[in-house]
Amino acid sequence: MPDSLTDAKEREFELIDRILSGRHDLFCELIAPYERRVFMTAFDILQVEADAEEVAQEAFLKAFRTLRSFRREAKFSTWLLRITLNEARMRVRKRREVSLDALFSNHEEVDYSPVLLADWREIPGEALLHDETRRLLRESIAALPENYREVITLRDLNGLNNAETAKLLGLSLVNTKVRLLRARVMLRDLFAERIRRKARPHLQRGVAP
Repeated sequence: MPDSLTDAKEREFELIDRILSGRHDLFCELIAPYERRVFMTAFDILQVEADAEEVAQEAFLKAFRTLRSFRREAKFSTWLLRITLNEARMRVRKRREVSLDALFSNHEEVDYSPVLLADWREIPGEALLHDETRRLLRESIAALPENYREVITLRDLNGLNNAETAKLLGLSLVNTKVRLLRARVMLRDLFAERIRRKARPHLQRGVAP
């Protein structure tokens, strides 16, 4: 497996060399494996499909224009996600509407108190298999403050490791781990509450008057 990953990385670098030498038409081939990943990263942060599409296009365009600055000690996908994250952040700053961050503290030093101390096992097993679970999870992620939404998107949805996530967010490794832990606890509570709200009408219908 490591050899295959190394080979894929080398092929990707060769493709980049060809693009930089003038084969600009190959850029579509370079980004093809990451198109959905880039869009979903933008969407998880912005929560508006049209904005996510625009940010994805802007990210690809910027990647093309600045491809020569890509440093090959990092993976191309990580570099591309950094551009996407920055573009999404700029889009958030441009919005003139009240964001969900106003409802939550955005400072790391303020502790988040979990609604429940229970773990994920409290969520009914049937619910985890339901088709609507993914929608509820997306809603829960959307309700997170921006800084927690970003770390969940990069670490858990995109599968980056802690070091890669820390580098993209400009945080120390320790602060990244703390932010991720708090984000996961908050997400657990938001998701569990949505599951319970969904299950409550069914339970009430099952109770005899």
